[in-house]
Amino acid sequence: MGICATRCYNQPESKAMQSILVIDDDESLRDTIAVMLEQEGFQVALAADGRTGLDRALTLKPDLLLVDLRLPALSGMEVCKQLRSSNVQTPIIVLSAVGDEVDKVLLLEIGADDYIVKPFGVREVLARIRAVLRRTSADARKTVAFGDTEVDLKRRVVTRRGQELKFTPAEYNLLTYFLQNPDRALTRDMILNSVWGYASFPNTRTVDAHVVKLRQKLEQDPNVPRHFITVHGVGYRFLP
Repeated sequence: MGICATRCYNQPESKAMQSILVIDDDESLRDTIAVMLEQEGFQVALAADGRTGLDRALTLKPDLLLVDLRLPALSGMEVCKQLRSSNVQTPIIVLSAVGDEVDKVLLLEIGADDYIVKPFGVREVLARIRAVLRRTSADARKTVAFGDTEVDLKRRVVTRRGQELKFTPAEYNLLTYFLQNPDRALTRDMILNSVWGYASFPNTRTVDAHVVKLRQKLEQDPNVPRHFITVHGVGYRFLP
């Protein structure tokens, strides 16, 4: 049975509260997370199943989603897929229990921005939430251009020669990381940790595969890149 509630408390009107939707069928954990987030100044909405959570995500348009992987009615994986297929770019952090078989690469490809294993500490959750919010919205009030490409960081829209391009969340996050670090040699490990948010990852070929996609979409000649340059023995450098 879908249960959903919106929780908030009085805050000064001078600063808009950021909102977080928590989708988890564990009532105790759900309430604990809600109290923790409220104490940190967030407005919190709750859902106990995937279907209700998806509906609330579409109607409330929160600033971030915490989504459990195993949910009744609709799995966390399906919630991610359906949101991204609806072109909803709200940042998503997936929650899952220890022992769950999780393909981290797949999670990123379907639109998750980060992944946290239960049980987790309060500081870890807050740090991950703030890191994702910073990555997706801190500089989201400007437009960045290079070559014949323009990136609207507020709307998360990339256009080339006036035509809007389609990007997966992982591709877009990688692009914005390059934009934030121009003309700097970046190791693959640095890119993995900063873009994907994981301290460890199966292998660094994930970065290479995504750089290839960026080159195919944004370079005049992907085989002779001018913007996304390979730094042999190190990683990559972005040249605007």
